[in-house]
Amino acid sequence: MRSITDNLIQNNYLQKNGEWIEHDGLSLYWHPKFIETTLADTYYEALQANIQWQQGYIHLFGKTQKEPRLSAYYGDAEAQYQYSGRSMIPLPWNNTLLSLKKRISIDKEYHFNSVLCNYYRAGQDSMGWHSDDEPELGASPAIASISFGETRRFLLRQKKHHKNKLSISLAHGDLLIMSGETQANWQHHIPKSTKKLSPRINLTFRHIKSRL
Repeated sequence: MRSITDNLIQNNYLQKNGEWIEHDGLSLYWHPKFIETTLADTYYEALQANIQWQQGYIHLFGKTQKEPRLSAYYGDAEAQYQYSGRSMIPLPWNNTLLSLKKRISIDKEYHFNSVLCNYYRAGQDSMGWHSDDEPELGASPAIASISFGETRRFLLRQKKHHKNKLSISLAHGDLLIMSGETQANWQHHIPKSTKKLSPRINLTFRHIKSRL
């Protein structure tokens, strides 16, 4: 498996302040330390304390099972959608999430109306292979991901050729944006790890096109 970070840095595609990466139907923006460490520490503590974390259930292959992580969904009241047999009804924004949304929106001129929060408690918490391709996200959604806490591997694979995989190590304060045709052409996931890992919080900001 190739490391997208090593490969792109060696080929001068990735600068220290981040830039867009275009690769076989993949459109990514990766900005290490988008939020500097001291401020990222503050956000991390606030998110641990002030998000209404819960363990949800998903429906896979005719079975209902607990998600291998904690999660919460926040946003504008109309930002509702369906995910794995569940109705996602947003909780009202809190100040910490609004602050982060503003930082991304000002820097990248996006207009997000919701955020999915995931809390990976240890190495055994994970996210399976999937694309964020729900109809409410639109055909070519922009999804901005900010990570806090433990560094975790973020893997991508091309839908047509699963052997074509890329890996990014997302660290404390990193920003990753998936845009364009990424969701149509690629899947992504957070694998389990046998290592003893500290908790990680990941926020994915998105724009839901309401069907109400």
